Amino acid sequence: MIMFTTRLRISLKDGFHPIQQRFSGFHASQCGFCTPGICVSLYAPLVNADKMNNRAEPSPGFSKLTVSEAEKSIAGNLCRCTGYRPIVDACKSFATDVDMEDLGFNSYWRKGESNEVKLSRLPPYNCNYVPRVFPEFLKKETVVGLNLGSERYHWYSPVSLKELQGLLQMEANGGTSMKIIVGNTGMGYYKELVHYDKYIDLRYIPELSIVRKDSTGIEIGAAVMISKAIEALKEENQGGFSKEAKLVFKKIGDHMDKIASKFIRLEFDDGPEETFSFRYCYNTTFCGYNFRNNDSRVVSSDACNKLLFKTYRAAPRPLGNALPYLNVAFLAQVSLCKNPTGFMLKNYRFAFGAYGTKHSIRVKEVEEFLYGKLLSFGVLYDAIKLLETLVIPEDGTSSPAYRSSLDVGFLFEFLSPLIDSPIDFSDGLVNRYNRTLLSKNSNQQHDLGQIKFPTLLSSSRQVIQLNKEYHPVGEPTIKTGAILQASGEAVYIDDIPSPKDCLYEAFIYSLEPRARVKGIKFNPGSSPKGVIALITSKDIPGLNLGSKTVFGTELLYADDLTEGVGQRIAFVVADTQKNANIAADLAVVDYDKENIEPPILSVEEAVERSSFYAPLFYPE
Repeated sequence: MIMFTTRLRISLKDGFHPIQQRFSGFHASQCGFCTPGICVSLYAPLVNADKMNNRAEPSPGFSKLTVSEAEKSIAGNLCRCTGYRPIVDACKSFATDVDMEDLGFNSYWRKGESNEVKLSRLPPYNCNYVPRVFPEFLKKETVVGLNLGSERYHWYSPVSLKELQGLLQMEANGGTSMKIIVGNTGMGYYKELVHYDKYIDLRYIPELSIVRKDSTGIEIGAAVMISKAIEALKEENQGGFSKEAKLVFKKIGDHMDKIASKFIRLEFDDGPEETFSFRYCYNTTFCGYNFRNNDSRVVSSDACNKLLFKTYRAAPRPLGNALPYLNVAFLAQVSLCKNPTGFMLKNYRFAFGAYGTKHSIRVKEVEEFLYGKLLSFGVLYDAIKLLETLVIPEDGTSSPAYRSSLDVGFLFEFLSPLIDSPIDFSDGLVNRYNRTLLSKNSNQQHDLGQIKFPTLLSSSRQVIQLNKEYHPVGEPTIKTGAILQASGEAVYIDDIPSPKDCLYEAFIYSLEPRARVKGIKFNPGSSPKGVIALITSKDIPGLNLGSKTVFGTELLYADDLTEGVGQRIAFVVADTQKNANIAADLAVVDYDKENIEPPILSVEEAVERSSFYAPLFYPE
């Protein structure tokens, strides 16, 4: 919030930035929780785009930002209210290549009005606007190399590799638990249930924030932000590298564009031999390779040997910060000269990541099996069967069967076009090849270094019919308070200080769908702090009634019998919210499931056991 209030927002007193005004006018804020962060996410690429001298000056009211950049600028922000259409419209309204007709329902114009009229009503944006700088008084609060300590935990901020090595040596000899962090943004997804004795912050070590390039490869420091790593990999002037290496670096950068937003720092994991893994701080492993020009084992391209490189990613969302099911990188050298009717396989690198494992997995057994073989469906089938035995999700990994099917499917997609299907190679590297479009006789050229990312929104048309019978009801009026939400000034319950001597609570939920609750106690050996009371249904005077609907009554807390997983059983009262949450997690419920009918878990079971709600009749 400090970054937002000091760099973007001017204030209710001084006025608001056009980003905040347009978010309000495009109805892009509902609950408002995510709105300030989205405004900040757009602000940075907006300013950066306007600094680019190689771009043409935009028309008045627009910036040098493109529609694609505007959409991707908020890929790391989550909103559960708007469906993103108005949010993206507000972002795209600044883009120099935006089609004004594509922008949806808003409070600035009506259907059929000209672009000139629409632009005149938008809050004006000046691309020469001087951005505010980080305030001097806050810079003084940051102390480089500050070490903090308490009775239980210690925080170290080394300023050199030598100092870091000394801390690591102390940990090795002392037997204490330690966590090395940089931005620690992974805490936003992976809640830290285990506390460490020591925390070591790497951000003040200069060597770990540098990208180095030489004739042998690219070295990216562990504290480098992923946006900087992508820029380094995609840089056009990569002197000293072969053409194939440049294309591979660019492809890795393209893949990294899909796995995290620009606010994430990069973590590095050294692996065996030439393998390393990129990991962004949500612990989602992407597998890449360190291509060294002086390494004889690294594949290359010539008249007889062609290079294939491709990455895959399966995730709930195509762009940004969605925890993936699987990331894959495949690198292969294919020999053409000795076998004109098919492809001889040489020098493979197959790696899989984000499989619930701590490190990426390189399947050398599959590589060795394929080496020197003429690819056929029989060979591919045997390779897939071998792969199934090597890449296995760890216990507790979600959707294990689906993840296992992904690795097999990706390997099949990578290799199957090479079977009985000659391929046209261009620029020494093939990334997208197709047995019908890419043939030996095809003269079609392919843009091998470019990935077309899906946009956040599908192409659509928005038509809203306004009924003037009840005018002004239905008019697109800016919501009261939207501008305060966009500026971060809106006050929510958690922003209001708690009264003195206030108590806090946390619910204990059932983990069984149907069972008797015999008792509740805390974990043996645990002593939750600050617990005042444990409240159950027996402590409620009068009726244990939570709500009453047309379907019947709902209990406030489970009585003797739970009715479903997640039902409230009790709640803990403590002196702080943190202590209440910890105590609720430590609570152990004693269940009894003897002589209880099994729960109904499907519609078919409900019909079989005649478990129905009574018919509801409403007057016409």
